[in-house]
Amino acid sequence: MAKRVPESELQQLEDLILRYPNGIGIAKLEEELHHAMSRRTLGRRLSDLVKSGRIRRRGELKGALYLPDTTPATKTESASRPAQFQTLEGVSVAVPLSAGGQRILDYVLRPLAARTPRGYERRFLDEYQPNRTAYVPDSLKVRLHRMGKPVVAERTAGTFARDILSRLLIDLSWASSCLEGNTYSRLDTQRLIEFGQAAEGKDAKETQMILNHKVAIEMLVEGGADIDINRFTLLNLHAALSENLMADPEASGRLRRRPVEIGNGVYTPHAIPQVIEECFNLIIRKAAAIGDPFEKAFFLMVHIPYLQAFEDVNKRVSRLAANIPFIKSDIYPLSFVDVPESLYISATLGVYELTRVELLLDVFMWAYERSCRRYVVVRNSLAEPDPFRMRYRNVLAQVIGDIVRSKKPPTEHEVQLLAESAVAARDRRQFVELALQELARLNEGNITRLRIRPSEFREWFNALKSPGTGS
Repeated sequence: MAKRVPESELQQLEDLILRYPNGIGIAKLEEELHHAMSRRTLGRRLSDLVKSGRIRRRGELKGALYLPDTTPATKTESASRPAQFQTLEGVSVAVPLSAGGQRILDYVLRPLAARTPRGYERRFLDEYQPNRTAYVPDSLKVRLHRMGKPVVAERTAGTFARDILSRLLIDLSWASSCLEGNTYSRLDTQRLIEFGQAAEGKDAKETQMILNHKVAIEMLVEGGADIDINRFTLLNLHAALSENLMADPEASGRLRRRPVEIGNGVYTPHAIPQVIEECFNLIIRKAAAIGDPFEKAFFLMVHIPYLQAFEDVNKRVSRLAANIPFIKSDIYPLSFVDVPESLYISATLGVYELTRVELLLDVFMWAYERSCRRYVVVRNSLAEPDPFRMRYRNVLAQVIGDIVRSKKPPTEHEVQLLAESAVAARDRRQFVELALQELARLNEGNITRLRIRPSEFREWFNALKSPGTGS
């Protein structure tokens, strides 16, 4: 009687092949298995998996490649149907999954003991060639570009994001925080952002997380030419998102210097600071070289969390960084509203444990299409931007900021003195009126767009209430 092959042995081999969607040869398989079985035994195991339909073989003899069985033609019909997931608000949503995405989901939903521990694989980053490798297929890029471009005349980078900033602040701050387990509702988030009102009964960390998102988003939208896929932006983005949330405050805005663990998974990130630094710089160089904004955004969503470049807050950095190409290209942003937390976590685990991106791409496509639908409605409700305000937006921020930081009264006289050298004489009266309106509306919920810190605003506000202060 033939000896029965242990299922655990076949499963280990199938899981290994699952990490290579483009195929892996027998020599590479031997290397991955550390030559734990002979070439002949390995060949028999592969033949068993092919015959049972669990993997596919392409080619013959020594040049054969073994691939995961993830093509729609070899999967059941149900694998390509939309899967049902629950949002944090308890709403059931249908997210279409590709065959590869479904296979990844099936894997990461197994118990931890049934999944193979993995470490950081440098080849995953090294093998990516900007503008040659494509995580997002061309057919999907065409679809994304059709969805993503607002139907408006050509404008400068970031114009649309600034037009919808108040809505984006609420949507992205709330949705991204929800994906981290934050329990603020959208209405709670709106009250906090617009009026500075923290929700009762919520943990202070949840409030801080929302406020950090607000500051980080405003930095991306209002930051001008300095904001791009570069070291300066990503480190400052992490600093903004992690403020007052890190166990070690010194780790805010700094690359990781110690080992970290991933909860609910079997992936262990690299722990050597020099390697983290090297890979982080390589991620920046490769991302900056990518021409397509959607490929660039998705590349960042894949590789920043996979490296675990920071001690914490990596996924938050990747979600906001993914919006930089959209802001620079003046296309609809990605808010992540309604993305089911469980599906997003499973998709990131697929990257961590299998270096496979199909499930995360399914999430990305579904989330972006949903965002576009929201912002089409917002765009149609927008009034035309005030050209005068656009022309003097930087001067306006400077004048108001100077008045606040110098603790001066918000009077016509003070505004005129500051505007005299920066505003054309014919525009000065209108500018003064605009500045006085903005000063009258100032509160802790709208100051960061003017680059005013909360402490500066409070000191100015208290000074105005003090006896002897002009009005």
